[in-house]
Amino acid sequence: MVDLNMLNAMQQMLYYVLIGVCMVTVPVLIVGLFFSVIQAATQINEMTLTFIPKFIVMFALLFFLSPWLMDRLVVLTHQYLDNLQEYIR
Repeated sequence: MVDLNMLNAMQQMLYYVLIGVCMVTVPVLIVGLFFSVIQAATQINEMTLTFIPKFIVMFALLFFLSPWLMDRLVVLTHQYLDNLQEYIR
């Protein structure tokens, strides 16, 4: 029988993985869509026109949001290590 503490821990881990992935992927997709519409409207077929803005947005988001995400992951890890005996049994 699976322990509810372990299921809760796995749910929290998956939540933070989802947040970490979506905080970068969704804005980059929006920027890519915006520049693709601009390219279609102006008929400019340049690959770097969509690549460079997505690249800049991705690194800006990682630069500004990774300290928050790392803080959450450190707190979660400390919580798991403090309650390790409950997860092992």
